[in-house]
Amino acid sequence: MTFDDLRVFVAVCRAGSLSAVARDLTCTQSAVSQHVKRLEKELGVSLLERHARGVVPTAAGRVLRAAAAEGIGGIDLAVRRLREQARGDGGTVRITTGATTVRHFMAEAVVDFRGRYPRVSLEFQTVSSSSGCFDALAAADLDLAWITLGEPVRGIEQRPVVALPWVLAVRADDPLADRPRVEPADLAGGQLITPPVNSTSRAQLDARLDELGVVLPTGTSVADWDTALLLAELGLGQAVVPALPGWRGRAPAGLRMVPVPELPPLSVGWAVRRWDALSPLARAFADTVAEHCAPLGPVPAQGSSLAARV
Repeated sequence: MTFDDLRVFVAVCRAGSLSAVARDLTCTQSAVSQHVKRLEKELGVSLLERHARGVVPTAAGRVLRAAAAEGIGGIDLAVRRLREQARGDGGTVRITTGATTVRHFMAEAVVDFRGRYPRVSLEFQTVSSSSGCFDALAAADLDLAWITLGEPVRGIEQRPVVALPWVLAVRADDPLADRPRVEPADLAGGQLITPPVNSTSRAQLDARLDELGVVLPTGTSVADWDTALLLAELGLGQAVVPALPGWRGRAPAGLRMVPVPELPPLSVGWAVRRWDALSPLARAFADTVAEHCAPLGPVPAQGSSLAARV
């Protein structure tokens, strides 16, 4: 097997499609298939299952994908750092995160960091979920991922940075708008806009509500917090969202942010392959973001140490 065979196989697992990878690599689908077949022939096992909508790794394929992704990501990162060292340039810090993270958590930190390190490039890769961040972090030469902290993930270390309290975003004419707080039981009676069912934030929300015996009604789910607020503004429901930094002290026009203190805060922060293996520049950027987030709220108790997770 070759390094390219493994790289293509990991890409196919991530995309779930041979044709999509072929387009990305500007080659034929047959060429992509040959990489996978070469691996299957050498290992003597089937690595992919074909379905109507594409392909998924078999049990053996998942084992190989996990090992190959971790190895490829580490090698790519090492090669990039060595090339930067040989060129003597400022270097690059690569971050994967959600579409609105920079605006809500990093705007001031980016300006601050650029002032301190004017020759360093910042590259952001957008994904739609924390699990997507983990996949990208393991498979590519990325330094950092900004995520919602959840369950531990093999090969990933997570560091909490800030805790976000939950609020209910309602229109100014909503019956709950003038309340000082909303109880979890109040959520069961409205048309709610919530995080997607398969998201880390929704899993934590549901876990707490289950403890309280509260069942959320069927409603609208969106992965983008800004979209959730927009839908609430348009009258499509009440949005259960974390109080993001950009909203504190000034709710969007026409909305009220009513605290839901019975829900435990949502922890967000950094995920890395290994914190002690980060480049000095990547660590400096992570610390700069943490410094700017510090006034926003208390860091969870485990914030003083890294937690393996995802």
